[in-house]
Amino acid sequence: MKIEFTISRIKNFRAAYLIWVFIPGIFLLECKTEKEDHKPYNVLFLIVDDMNDYGFYHTYPDVKTPHLDALKTSSVTFRNAYCASPICTPSRASTFSGLYPHSTGAYFNGSDPWRKSEILIKQTETLPELFKRNGYETFGRGKLFHAPLTEGREKQNWDNPPYGGGFGPFPDSLHQLKGKFWGFQAFPDTAFPDVKNAYALADFLKENHQKPFFAALGLWRPHSPFTAPQRFYDLYDINKITIPEGYKENDLADIDSLAKKLIDPFGRFEVSGPTTEEDWKNMIHAYLASTSFADWSIGVVLEQLEKSPYAENTIVVFWSDNGYHCGEKNHWEKGTLWEQADLVPMAIRIPQNTENGKVSNQPVSLVDLYPTLVDYCGLQQPTQTLDGKSLSPFLEDTQMTWERPALTTLGKEYTSLRDHRFRYIRYSNGTEELYDHQNDPYETRNKAKSPEATAIKAKFTKYIPQEWAEELSGRRF
Repeated sequence: MKIEFTISRIKNFRAAYLIWVFIPGIFLLECKTEKEDHKPYNVLFLIVDDMNDYGFYHTYPDVKTPHLDALKTSSVTFRNAYCASPICTPSRASTFSGLYPHSTGAYFNGSDPWRKSEILIKQTETLPELFKRNGYETFGRGKLFHAPLTEGREKQNWDNPPYGGGFGPFPDSLHQLKGKFWGFQAFPDTAFPDVKNAYALADFLKENHQKPFFAALGLWRPHSPFTAPQRFYDLYDINKITIPEGYKENDLADIDSLAKKLIDPFGRFEVSGPTTEEDWKNMIHAYLASTSFADWSIGVVLEQLEKSPYAENTIVVFWSDNGYHCGEKNHWEKGTLWEQADLVPMAIRIPQNTENGKVSNQPVSLVDLYPTLVDYCGLQQPTQTLDGKSLSPFLEDTQMTWERPALTTLGKEYTSLRDHRFRYIRYSNGTEELYDHQNDPYETRNKAKSPEATAIKAKFTKYIPQEWAEELSGRRF
């Protein structure tokens, strides 16, 4: 009996050994074969500048964005996507690095992050650098990093010399309200870098590419100046332009003086705001025209993608670097910790994804785009530990949720957190704001001192960064 038991154990051991040795090999072979059979995804990384929710989410009446509307029908739209910083340069630094500003010190415009932040210079692989290391061809045009890179690093990012082009054309003195950035005027298509860059990317998609590609297009519109070809102004009747629904004359009565210092540093709302309603409506008209112009430019690229052999194997990512106020909270532009500056358009199209055409309401961050592409493109991990998290759970099931709120910062210890219902803001002096989006979507009533706020604020507190990188010099606007 003892011998039989021993033999039985030996037989079982042999069987277990065979399973342990050979089955994983078969499994790995099958996985490897599947991976080899699947062509690596290409990526189109499409960036707009200062686009708010007016057209993409149609929160303002009758905004014309047909190409983005079409993209949403074939993508997962993230209705509550937020920037890591409500300003161009730090937002882009965060998205291209996968790191929050409090990790790098890049909080402000003019901070020169890619040449001054020790983290970004020495410890970080940008998204295009990672794609290049993984065997991808990289192509970039337009407004991308919006900050210079260290010498030689541009070639590490792009296989082409990435022409930018700048914010122009600028309005002449007759069409300016306050400086060349603050006005509106029509110009022909040939005057706009966005047109040149969109067609350049369309031409890139006509080429025969032997390697998978990561192609990024950064548009300058709808950023000011609100110049655009005349046909985009003609889409809108100036007589039907309305003051934004979210505007409230005494909106700032319940916020701290420190928060008020973030408002309108250029005095632009003072020029085009309530005392000059005609100018205000003209500026909104021009912003809508610039939004439709950006939509058309995106359409140039997407229409060519559909004609190309890459249509069925290309991930499309669309995003804006920050949102934009058009008078809400008595403010023009971005650079605040409120919803209008922090909420951004974002959509991701994964080929053959069964969730395409649906909407995820989960609050997410632009910092999550980097790990999402690492995930779907099967890239080796970058040199840095990413702050973002892959959005694959929401791309595969739009009803999924997580507890983590979206984080936006605007300097050391300037924190804004957004979950499904509330926005909580804490400034560096400890003052707070709390807004209930279920009952107050335009954040006009600060509930931070209400009795019911204590428990709500406590839930947010654990997501406030515990360590803050020192601020690189720059401008908080």
